[in-house]
Amino acid sequence: MSILVYTESEQGRFKKIALEVASYAKAVANQMGTTVTAVTFNANDASELGNYGVDKVLNVTHNEGFNAKVYADIIKQAAEKEAAQIIVISSSADSKYLAPLLAVGLNAGYASNVVEAPTSTSPFTVKRSAFTNKAFNFTEINTPIKIVGVSNNSFGLVENLGSTTSEEFSPSITSSNVTVQSIDKATDKVSIADADIVVSGGRGLKGPENWGMLEELAEVLGAATACSKPVSDLGWRPHSEHVGQTGKPVASNLYIAIGISGAIQHLAGINASKVKVVINTDAEAPFFKAADYGVVGDAFEVVPQLIEKLKEFKAQNA
Repeated sequence: MSILVYTESEQGRFKKIALEVASYAKAVANQMGTTVTAVTFNANDASELGNYGVDKVLNVTHNEGFNAKVYADIIKQAAEKEAAQIIVISSSADSKYLAPLLAVGLNAGYASNVVEAPTSTSPFTVKRSAFTNKAFNFTEINTPIKIVGVSNNSFGLVENLGSTTSEEFSPSITSSNVTVQSIDKATDKVSIADADIVVSGGRGLKGPENWGMLEELAEVLGAATACSKPVSDLGWRPHSEHVGQTGKPVASNLYIAIGISGAIQHLAGINASKVKVVINTDAEAPFFKAADYGVVGDAFEVVPQLIEKLKEFKAQNA
């Protein structure tokens, strides 16, 4: 019995979350005395997974783009081929979309938002974040086949240097009533899902013409840019950058909120971030109660100084 892990990739390269779920799967495999098999789609080089504990790779060539029903069925066939009783996936939007379909197909129990390796393997018990990351619960999965959805940036990348074998996997491809018409991607930016650092702006920036300093700060930090819901609603920034409970959830290591007051929906969506920093002129803004660090000041004065100091620091440590 092998642990099966679905490792996401884009344009042939593994995403950071793929390496994180591989690290998690290896930890589970060590607990249970077994191996890790990864199922990949259109991966150029699977050897990188060997650095994170994957023993075997089943690579699927499928050029039709992501389709939750099709991907779930392919992963189901891989699980059956490997007789896998534990399947590890990420908490990306794609994985959360396909997870219920996969669970139904395998008659499996599914635990989402898992933040640690199992506290017990008999019964199989995992720690999960709950109530928009304000609390934790411990969940037992009692079905013969178990699906674990690892919360992004919770387990981290753990190297387990080794070698991996790779083979082409040719499952039967099912048809789907859902078709993808087009996909628009920003290829020159760090994605919110993969970012360790997110720099986010709100209405306090006063207009889209002032976003240059936020983008400059993001470039210095190697961060992704994001925004609050009112900003995307006003058309200042694309909806793809909207983070919060009604937008994209963020679980970065560092989240910097500039000119964002901190509506409850926004805070719920970024609460999983490890360190939260707010820059705002209003000392009574709700975000200060949720932040680890806060700067009461005008963003148009604070941010340029922060950029200058960061550039000086990087130059000294180059």
